[in-house]
Amino acid sequence: MTQTPNLGLPELASSQSQKHVTHNEALAMLDAIVELSVLSRTTSVPPGSPADGDRYLVPTGATGGFAGQDGTIASSRDGAWSFFQPQAGWRAYVQDEGGFAVFNGTGWNGPDVAILSSTQNGAQNRMVVAEEEITLGGASVQSTVLIPDRAVVFGVSTRTTEAVTGATSYDCGISGEASKFGGSLGIAEGSTNAGVIGPQAFYADTPVVLTANGGSFTSGKARIALHYFLPVVPQS
Repeated sequence: MTQTPNLGLPELASSQSQKHVTHNEALAMLDAIVELSVLSRTTSVPPGSPADGDRYLVPTGATGGFAGQDGTIASSRDGAWSFFQPQAGWRAYVQDEGGFAVFNGTGWNGPDVAILSSTQNGAQNRMVVAEEEITLGGASVQSTVLIPDRAVVFGVSTRTTEAVTGATSYDCGISGEASKFGGSLGIAEGSTNAGVIGPQAFYADTPVVLTANGGSFTSGKARIALHYFLPVVPQS
């Protein structure tokens, strides 16, 4: 049976009998991995009574029904688990962290979360830092990691991890505020900036934008780190 090159969906054969079986398998895969939102990426043992549609990113060293599935997407359906291998660049919203994780080809990158306090009903105060290394090119580049909706941001810090060419400096900000977290930043490898701001709430998922000054980026890399507080509402 042939498969599509990106998602690995099974394709129908011209003379195939019971085509509905293959069609339904492809629909089930699409339902599991498109618009991906998972409950957690730290659950190492599968829950005993998952609901249909529950999804997890399987952590390293998982056991039980998740054993041997490190890094895969686990999806529950009809009392059984299916596992899907992600591809580089896939992004998942991690519900218990309130942020996104991105698969880099070997593992899931995502925010580092410190739970400062919590209630018995699941409300939490979280301090979060999320990193991404961005390859620079063109007039500007947006981050894949996002400032999440309802986050209170304290700043975005940067480090030039590979010398930048094509620009004399760069700005770090958001759309419409190019230098919100720092302007005229250094292009030499090792240049850094702690782009602190007065704490500001964001009300939509927002990418960070790196903008070239004095030309366009032709090469170089920069690592950004988002620093924010995230309130989690009561879960029951």
